[in-house]
Amino acid sequence: MPGPDTDRVSTRRRRPLTVRTRILATVLVLSALALVAAGGTAWGLQRIRVDRDIDEALDRTITELRTLAATGVDPDTGRAFQDSDRLLYTMMSREVPATNEGMIAFIRDNVRYQTQDIGVPLALDPELVHAVSDAWESEGTVIATLRTSQRQYRYAAVPVRVGDSTPGAIILAFDRDAEQAEVGATFRTYGIVAAVSLLVLAVVAWVLSGRLLRPLRTLRETAEQISDTDLSRRIPVDGDDDLSDLARTFNDMLGRLETAFASQRQLLDDAGHELRTPITIVRGHLELMDPTDEQDATETRALALRELDRMHRLADDLVLLARSEAPDFVRTEATDVGTLLDNVLDQARQLGNRRWRVTTRAEAVVDVDPERVTQALLQLAANAVKFSDDGSTVRLGSSLEDDRLALWVEDEGIGIPPEQQGRIFERFAQVTGPQRRSAGGSGLGLSIVAAIAAGHEGRVDVTSTPGRGSRFTLLLPAPGVQPAPIPDDEIVVDPDELGAEGADQDGAR
Repeated sequence: MPGPDTDRVSTRRRRPLTVRTRILATVLVLSALALVAAGGTAWGLQRIRVDRDIDEALDRTITELRTLAATGVDPDTGRAFQDSDRLLYTMMSREVPATNEGMIAFIRDNVRYQTQDIGVPLALDPELVHAVSDAWESEGTVIATLRTSQRQYRYAAVPVRVGDSTPGAIILAFDRDAEQAEVGATFRTYGIVAAVSLLVLAVVAWVLSGRLLRPLRTLRETAEQISDTDLSRRIPVDGDDDLSDLARTFNDMLGRLETAFASQRQLLDDAGHELRTPITIVRGHLELMDPTDEQDATETRALALRELDRMHRLADDLVLLARSEAPDFVRTEATDVGTLLDNVLDQARQLGNRRWRVTTRAEAVVDVDPERVTQALLQLAANAVKFSDDGSTVRLGSSLEDDRLALWVEDEGIGIPPEQQGRIFERFAQVTGPQRRSAGGSGLGLSIVAAIAAGHEGRVDVTSTPGRGSRFTLLLPAPGVQPAPIPDDEIVVDPDELGAEGADQDGAR
């Protein structure tokens, strides 16, 4: 049975047209449509213009004939015309037909005069003669179009009546096909030029599209050479257009993927090491445990439960860090900073026998996630307890300045060596040195704090002096927030005041 890979190959084979070919086809089709539309419109307008010129020529001739009938004189007698025959003769003798024009005169139904050796021989087209032979009966001039087996005519039929003489008519006609032939010849030439232009356009479009799509081909070739173990390849970029921007974006994406994959591999290695340690400890004690010794079994059970709790906390921390990449990891809301710090203090003083102080307190409402910020501050407070002595002071505080909210936890513990301060926010990072004490942590606490700060589009800073203590500060954006006056007093929780009944739960405020 064919698998997914076979289906993808079949899909690629069923799509024979490349992007370059589709671009070329699109350009040619659109260009051809534009040329046809422009040429067709111009051709139609030119034909209308030719018909208008014919009608104007007919109108001029009709006007001249009417002027002759009204004011002219018979050249033989020198007086006004006395019969229709003489008027028709004079009209025919004074008008010289154009190349594609012809004239014919009737006395009643019979052809009386016609042009010879010049213009269009109308009398030799019996269909035309039959169609206009009764023009003398019309009340006025008629201009119309007539198609016969020989040609198409645009004609004017002018009835002529002089006194009581026999009436007649004069027919002026243009060979419309011949007049329009020049337009057709012009646009046949236009068609040839358009075809040659499309051919040149196809060549130019093929070359240019190849150059423009070169970064895409390079991108595809680079993508084919990339694997989950080698993300080091990059696309060379030497332009400044949209495709070059796409290549730069792709390179940036590869850089982020390379960093993410490296971080993921490091996380898996570290997590595997951290998870193997409690498993090894539990397994070793279980293998050495004497089931018949009640004390040994009890101690081994307690140790196993402690290690399982540590594994559970590690798994929870890893899940939390994984969720920190989700867009809804931080859900901000209007939060009273003073109240938040009071709540943190109430929870933090349960962490250890320390002298807890709130030295500076900002009174303002800021958009933050109160649960996440509380979680971060309690994690910093827990670290302060782990790396400081009983009865030492742990200070908490908050302030607003430069559109930022600062929340900090400061201890009097062992401090962090300067060379290690840059890596303490990495996952599973541990402070090393002769003063380091075993705190039983997973090495993920400060990574979680950094993730919470990043979720607020902020950061966490540290200042530390070995042997004197450390100060961790959450810097969160608070644009446009103005602090209220800061009280001069401080909140102090003295460990000597912590009784078994929790009499100091309200603290000194």
